[in-house]
Amino acid sequence: MSNWVNGLLAAAILIPPHAGAAGLPAGVDEIGRVASSAEVRAWDIDVRPDFAGLPPGSGDVWAGEEIWLEKCASCHGDFGDSNEVFAPIVLGNVTEDDIAAGNVASLKDPAAVRTTLMKVATLSTLWDYIYRAMPWNAPKSLTPDEVYALLAYILNLGYVVDDDFVLSDDTIHAAQARMPNRNGMRDDHGLWSVDGEPDVVSQGCQTDCIVNSKVSSSLPAYAMNAHGNLAEQSRAWGPYPGLWTAPEAAGGAPELVAAEIPTDAEQTDSPTQILNAAGCMGCHQMAGQLVGPGFDAVRERYAGDEHVAYLKTKITQGGAGVWGSIPMPGVPLQSDDLDRIVAWMTASKVP
Repeated sequence: MSNWVNGLLAAAILIPPHAGAAGLPAGVDEIGRVASSAEVRAWDIDVRPDFAGLPPGSGDVWAGEEIWLEKCASCHGDFGDSNEVFAPIVLGNVTEDDIAAGNVASLKDPAAVRTTLMKVATLSTLWDYIYRAMPWNAPKSLTPDEVYALLAYILNLGYVVDDDFVLSDDTIHAAQARMPNRNGMRDDHGLWSVDGEPDVVSQGCQTDCIVNSKVSSSLPAYAMNAHGNLAEQSRAWGPYPGLWTAPEAAGGAPELVAAEIPTDAEQTDSPTQILNAAGCMGCHQMAGQLVGPGFDAVRERYAGDEHVAYLKTKITQGGAGVWGSIPMPGVPLQSDDLDRIVAWMTASKVP
């Protein structure tokens, strides 16, 4: 178990504030409690480059392919080479010479497409991230054996291991020895050590510091709208509206005003709350295309009770081809939440 995780959680959950601290009821001199062993274990899942923290387990390439097609291909492509939703995980630009040397030569070519497998130096990074964060709509739902199988499939797609390879906590060292960019991690810079030489130059200031309020950097004009209008992708409430990045009309960009934060009663079971909790707002916004269509357009097309069954199937099972080629994975909503969202989508009036 990582001692720093144990100590950090114990310190963070048990906080003794100053007596009379603002906001504390009279007579209350501490907040929280010591984290239980089970709570610490739930957080203590990091895997280090030397594979400390790696749980036991195993998985082969063929099992990984089945899991991949079910849970990963909708965003990353059947062979990990899709560049439509996210950057590709596996794609060319890696040679047998790269695998032998442990350095990917094409990384020096500015025109080469960067992929995960050609950049990452340690398999622990991939294992840890998949186990911790994937699939995006159900993070931490994969078992260790499923993660081993998925990683074996990815490595096979990148010609790092053969299709009969079984990845496990024992064989992962052999796979690491063939990582294409395993020698690409540098440690000759100041950030590697707390005693290292910093890679930036600045002057320390404690009092009467001179602050330059002039904005000295910004997105170039050609890249401003690369990911759509950020102002329209902000949450429906909060104090910070997004930057207006769409081309301005003749009258200029409209003034953006932060919406009032709704009360708990207003947020309870609201469509926006359910959509946010389910991760839908990561790919959709209310108005305009993001990764998928805006909900205003969806509601306009599917207004009417005759679309209820179709939308329930589409939401829970996913699909592609209706609004474009980008696939949507199925979203496992609770039945009450699904009913509420579909009723909202099929309502005849779009506010």
